[in-house]
Amino acid sequence: LTTGHLSDILPSFLLQMEALVLEMQDPKDGVKSQTQRLVITTIPHAITGEDIVAWIANRFKIDAQEARTLGTMMVAFGYIYPLQDHKKLIIKPDASLYRFQTPYFWPAQQWPAEDTDYAIYLAKRNIRKKGVLELYEQEHYSNLHKWINHKWDFIVMQAKEQYRAGKERKKPDRVVFDCQERAYWVVHRPPVKMISYVSYLFLFQKKTIDYYRRMIIFTQQSIMRSRVKSSVSIGAIVKYMTTYNNHDPFLAPCLPSNPWLTDDTTYWELNLPNVETPTKMRVERWTFGFQELLNDPRGRADFRLFLKKEFSGENLAFWETCEDLKWGAAATMKEKAQQIYKTFLAPGAPRWINIDGKTMEITVKGLVHPHRYVLDAAQTHIYMLMKKDSFGRYMKSAVSKETQKKAICPEAHNFSEAQLEQNAKKRKPSLSPIILRQREEEEKARLAASGPVDITQVMSKLEKRNMLREGQKK
Repeated sequence: LTTGHLSDILPSFLLQMEALVLEMQDPKDGVKSQTQRLVITTIPHAITGEDIVAWIANRFKIDAQEARTLGTMMVAFGYIYPLQDHKKLIIKPDASLYRFQTPYFWPAQQWPAEDTDYAIYLAKRNIRKKGVLELYEQEHYSNLHKWINHKWDFIVMQAKEQYRAGKERKKPDRVVFDCQERAYWVVHRPPVKMISYVSYLFLFQKKTIDYYRRMIIFTQQSIMRSRVKSSVSIGAIVKYMTTYNNHDPFLAPCLPSNPWLTDDTTYWELNLPNVETPTKMRVERWTFGFQELLNDPRGRADFRLFLKKEFSGENLAFWETCEDLKWGAAATMKEKAQQIYKTFLAPGAPRWINIDGKTMEITVKGLVHPHRYVLDAAQTHIYMLMKKDSFGRYMKSAVSKETQKKAICPEAHNFSEAQLEQNAKKRKPSLSPIILRQREEEEKARLAASGPVDITQVMSKLEKRNMLREGQKK
């Protein structure tokens, strides 16, 4: 079938499915519904999956498998929704409970599932569940908070109003409406690795003049957009492969030996996150780019020492706290954001960072309603500052040269068969990740206690003390 044929068939297909749903709801000849108890709530007009499959099989004179497939299609398109397992849009031929969706949410209505409406729904669920959402809902919530942050106050206000109005309904009605709304969004914003049949449905609708006009404008803009030559792209790939060739474990051997083959743990010991003396291969990788330096805990510690000597250690500290806010627990997000503001952004902060006024204005405005990505603008500014200015000076500094001088190059092991057997006998189980994390935290605390003092903090305290003394004398 061509696209034109499909666009003619699909509307009639929807009409046929809606007529079938209306027939199933007939009080006399339809699927028998009755009041069911769900946990402690009574749900009216509930039907079971086995009754749906049996009715479809009897109506069309087909076997149970075909009836179940047709029932699953009706659930996938949102005409029937489950009351128990919301994330699985299928018909179970057992005592699982379902309900017919209200016609307001049927696909034929073609209501656009806009991001603002979905954000209001998630904010309302977030209020009701006190911050406990499904994993995919948490991801959608964070993305929407980032994309439409400019009208988040309006979204929260609407969510609170709808939540307040919902509490005034009777509990059975409230549960039914919540299930209907959740079923609608599961169909239109499905979890990860779930197919949205409704999105495929509207791909084959008839195209209007506005659609073709927008396609022409998009094509014209695409033609005018600058492109990278294939020779330049291939050259960049060749350069990348040449640079990382000796650091690829599939192309280059592990030095001094592969611990999985020889049962010798020297390779792991030499490449611990905060090892005192790194290997030459590890130090060489820091020169490939600024991100490589930050990704390595040992390289970041070296860079931190250099910044402290240059009285700019607050830049790296701010970047690290932003990463902790972005990837940390949601429960402590607000407290972390307030602490970051007091430490780095507030007027007279002890570790104040130097960013432009526009970025500061955007950041301070976003901190009114903090989220994971509220500090992205300031973090990017500081990151580019360290990359363009501090990183180049670090590579030429005495700190970097001293680390390169001390770096070791382990010689390859040549174990005999007898030595390999002996290593296998001495094999020990690896430490628990919890113990390794505890050791890392203890090592960080030890380094922080024995590390050099940040002179900028001491100077700021001395200046404040002198100003107070002068004020008292006056």
